[in-house]
Amino acid sequence: EGPSKKKSRKHQRFMERRALLEQKGLLSPHRRLGSQAPVVGPEAGSTLTKTGGTTAPCGRKIPKPKQVVSPSLSPSASPDSIARHHSVLLSQGNGSSKGVRMSSPLLRPRKYVAIDCEMVGTGPQGRLSELARCSVVNYEGDVIYDKYILPELPIVDYRTRWSGITKQHMKSAIPFKAAQAEILKILKDKIVVGHAIHNDFQALKYFHPKDRTRDTSRIPVLNQRAGLPVRASVSLKSLARHLLQKKIQVGCKGHSSVEDAQTAMELYRLVEVQWETELAHSLPPRPPSPVIDPTTDSSHYMDDRYWPTDLMSSSL
Repeated sequence: EGPSKKKSRKHQRFMERRALLEQKGLLSPHRRLGSQAPVVGPEAGSTLTKTGGTTAPCGRKIPKPKQVVSPSLSPSASPDSIARHHSVLLSQGNGSSKGVRMSSPLLRPRKYVAIDCEMVGTGPQGRLSELARCSVVNYEGDVIYDKYILPELPIVDYRTRWSGITKQHMKSAIPFKAAQAEILKILKDKIVVGHAIHNDFQALKYFHPKDRTRDTSRIPVLNQRAGLPVRASVSLKSLARHLLQKKIQVGCKGHSSVEDAQTAMELYRLVEVQWETELAHSLPPRPPSPVIDPTTDSSHYMDDRYWPTDLMSSSL
């Protein structure tokens, strides 16, 4: 063996201070690469190397694991993530019908609800609209909330022809504040579907985030499929007739908020993939990652000028 290389004084001080820090528990123990004796001889060719949990003979290239896109989203996924996930599914399906069919069941989670409210008239001449019934359905159209609600002001006009509300319904109604708390708890962190949904939110005295709102009255895709003017404001009844071959809001007994909410969800699901894909393309670009200041790298603190005086004195 040849003579070992003499270490510089600065390097010796560096190693002494590192050992001191390790002893005081301020620095994790340093793993020394030279602490393990090298394998010499025929056994060297059979040495195994572990990389990322994969064991392979030394000297051979270990294939990198393929990056797999999860087929489902976590319940806490943001709307932006959901929209981008639609795009991924479409690109994986190459735009084929198989790819489109797959995306819908994968994105059905409890994140989607549809809402519809019925209002009655209060205030002077019954011109003020107040909430009297609210229905919420899930992605499958199952009813998860449907209650009659007592307005805060006396009812002047029941608007039964449109609302379907009668005086008899108010006997089992719950106060507005109690209903509002129950409904907002359901809507929290959800993507909410509805038709002219701003009216429902206004009756609830609530504002839902725009990026989590899907208003079927403002979707050019639906109008286009129905063969109607793209920018026209089309009623829920008309869209249901053209696209779902379904008759709603018929007769003189008023609308059913459950039926309207279910219809809005059906319309959403009809164009869900195309709608969400367009939303994904219209999303603003993500801000660039923050530039990391190289001076914040902890390695430079090993320099003498950054050492506390008490540590320096104790190490000498």
